[in-house]
Amino acid sequence: MVLQPPVEPMLAQARDQMPPPSALPGEPLFQPKWDGFRALVFTPCSAPGPVLIQSRRGTLIQARFPDLVHAAAELPKGLILDGELLVWAGEHLSFEALQRRAASHGRPVARLAEQTPAHFVVFDVLQIDGHESLRTPYAQRRARLETVFAKHHLADPWTLCPETGDVILAREWLMSWTEVPGIEGLIIRGSQQRYLSGARALIKIRRRDTTECIIGAVTGTLRRPQSLVLGRYDRGGILRAVARSTQLQPRHVWHLADQLTAAKRGHPWEGVRFTTTWGSRTPLEVVLVEPELVAEVDVDTAQDRGVWRHPARYVRLREDMAPGDVVAFGQGAVPAAG
Repeated sequence: MVLQPPVEPMLAQARDQMPPPSALPGEPLFQPKWDGFRALVFTPCSAPGPVLIQSRRGTLIQARFPDLVHAAAELPKGLILDGELLVWAGEHLSFEALQRRAASHGRPVARLAEQTPAHFVVFDVLQIDGHESLRTPYAQRRARLETVFAKHHLADPWTLCPETGDVILAREWLMSWTEVPGIEGLIIRGSQQRYLSGARALIKIRRRDTTECIIGAVTGTLRRPQSLVLGRYDRGGILRAVARSTQLQPRHVWHLADQLTAAKRGHPWEGVRFTTTWGSRTPLEVVLVEPELVAEVDVDTAQDRGVWRHPARYVRLREDMAPGDVVAFGQGAVPAAG
C-alpha cells in the first residue's frame, strides 16, 4: 500500500521521569526532542510528481518551504520521512523565525527561504521505495533510514536525528543539550514498536527548571484563583507578561487567597487583553492583582524572547524575595497574549 497525505504522525505522551525499560516494546531508544514544527515529507513514487510537506495537523505546507522542496530532489522516490522542521538563527534555533516561515504567503516566501533556510531533522521513516513500513519494528525502520542517508549521501538540510540506547548518555543529553535553545528534552521509542499513526505511543520528557516570576493577574477570583498570569520587569521598568500557570492545586488556592491584593489604579496591565493561550484569539477573563508577590514556578525550556510558550507549574510563594529581585525580562516584545 502506498501512503498518501494526510497521514497522522505518531505522537508522544509526557512524563516527568525516565520510564522503566519495560515501558515500551523492545529496548528503549533515546533521541533529542526538538522545538520545531512536526512534519512529514513525501517524495513522489514516480516522476514527474510533486514533493509534499504535511504538517502535524494534516495541512500541506510545501508552498511555504520551497527551499526544502528544491532540496528534496536528492531524495529517493516513494519516500516518507517523519521529522522536525527547524530554522537556525546564527548558532541557535529560532522558533520565531520558523513561525514566520510557516505563516508566509506570496512574495515573502522566497525572501524568507533565502534569509532563513529551513532544515529537517529526520527521526523516522514511514515508506521507502513506495513500500510502507508502519508494521515494521522501529529498529528495522531506523536501520533502513540510516541506509538511505548513507546510500544517497544526504546532508544539509537533511539531518539524521542522533539516537542512543545508553540511558546514562541520554540523561547527559537531557541536562547538557537542553542548554541550547531549540532542544527541549528527550523522545523515547521502543526498538520493537510499530508506527502507530495518531497514537500517543512514544514518551517525551522535557527538561524542567525552577525560576521566579511576579504574579500580575489571576483567573477566577481573588478568593479562589484558578491560575496565574506571571510577569517580569524589563530594563525600562515595564512589567511584561511571560507565562501563564497551569491550574492551581487546592492547597495553593487557599494559601494564595490570603496573600493576593486587588490591583490599584495604574496597574501596568490595565487595558491589556489576555487570551486562553499565547497567540490565541479566545479572550481570557483575568483579575489584576498588585504585582507584589513573587512565585517560584517550574518551567520547561521552550521560550520565545523571554516568554514561556508552555504553561508553568506553580511551586510556592517566595516570601523572601521582592519583585525587584526577580531576573529582568530578557529581550523582545510582549507576547501575543498580552
